[in-house]
Amino acid sequence: MTRALVITNPVAARTDGAAVRAVLDALRAGGWHADALATHGPGDARRFAEEAVTAGYDVLVSYGGDGTAMQIAAALVGTGIPLGLVSGGTGNLLAGNLRLPRRPDAAARAIVRGRARPVDLGVVERADGTHYFAVACGAGFDAELMAGTAAAAKQRWKMAAYVGTALTVLPAVRSVAHRVVVDGRAHEVLAAMVLVANCGELMPPFLRLGRSVVPDDGWFDIIALRADGVMGSVAAFLELLRGIETGTTRLWVARGRVVEIATLEPPARPVELDGDAAGETPVTARLLPHALQVMAPGRPGQ
Repeated sequence: MTRALVITNPVAARTDGAAVRAVLDALRAGGWHADALATHGPGDARRFAEEAVTAGYDVLVSYGGDGTAMQIAAALVGTGIPLGLVSGGTGNLLAGNLRLPRRPDAAARAIVRGRARPVDLGVVERADGTHYFAVACGAGFDAELMAGTAAAAKQRWKMAAYVGTALTVLPAVRSVAHRVVVDGRAHEVLAAMVLVANCGELMPPFLRLGRSVVPDDGWFDIIALRADGVMGSVAAFLELLRGIETGTTRLWVARGRVVEIATLEPPARPVELDGDAAGETPVTARLLPHALQVMAPGRPGQ
């Protein structure tokens, strides 16, 4: 019998007690043995996952947001133990890119019926340790947006909370000079945001970077977006909506496996990993091909 541990984040946007019970019931109805643990503070999800690996669980299920999922993933890298995803946070970008159901009970059933599929991960070394991301590492505007959106607003308004914050900060958006080194080759670019993307959709399924950007191809897609003020930001966003393959004037793109980002003028820019704050530039992201197994119904990104 498959043994699964569901790790829940009670402060996430959609993880009430009834929903947790529905997830457990769906897993058990599929013939699995399912237990649950709730996090209470930073680091709990990773610690629970490490203990579950030692205890011999077959599958670990993240019921929270992308941050919770990456804490659990950190304990699974190199083990071959798959991760199941139940959307409980604000963005749930990895689950969205993998086309997993939004309803908790439906997501649990998809986990039982799915199979383990490999996805790439990004890894970043910071002063406080090793951090992983599955969707994107960003420096600049996106990180400011994540940091500037209050937890209470995310609880109430979900993704719309980020839109509200964006509208208030657009007048202050400015491009600055960056040094972006891709697989040893240096480039100088003006950008309000530099994104190291592993997944193709930043707001699944509405904002897609391009059909060639998928989480299991062994490549990062790097996008530097040049924007200044409200009108420049709107124009850049419209170019981004058309996709990176179309050729644009405000987007600089590249592909690689090791990416270094530094600002060439003060101040340093904030950095985010799958929506969680991760210090400031400079930052170096390395690709780990097929580092994580995820229970999913089809090929990632499709």
